[in-house]
Amino acid sequence: MPDDSPCFFPYLALMKFLLTLALLFPVSHLILADEYRKSVQVQENLSTSTTWDGTPIHYPSGTAKVSGAIVTLLPGAETGWHTHPVPCLALILEGELLVELKDGQTKKLKAGDTLAEVINTPHNGKNIGKTPLKIVVFYAGNTDLKTTLLCP
Repeated sequence: MPDDSPCFFPYLALMKFLLTLALLFPVSHLILADEYRKSVQVQENLSTSTTWDGTPIHYPSGTAKVSGAIVTLLPGAETGWHTHPVPCLALILEGELLVELKDGQTKKLKAGDTLAEVINTPHNGKNIGKTPLKIVVFYAGNTDLKTTLLCP
């Protein structure tokens, strides 16, 4: 999840990014049902003002920067303890994830699950499945902040 990798999005990756964004952010309440095409279905799967541990979400000030990444963990692999200084949303594309906090709280997720990740709280993610874990993560930060900081 570190933010120091090169950011090159080929056309297909950009299209996947935009499609996933459309799935993560609810649009059903923005558009009147009778105005929307009947061939398009919108299923909201996340709407929250708090992270998964109940902490209120606050956006950083400054020049906004939205970014996304696909994170892949092999079976048994861990992200390592890290924090996010900015709000971020995660969607599990494939596999099973266990997220743990230093205080012992845990959250299990599987393909199709979404969550608002904890902000400024050390956490570790672990692939607890037998197949590679793929997570798409979107960050709502600013141009001055990294999206992920590794804990010492």
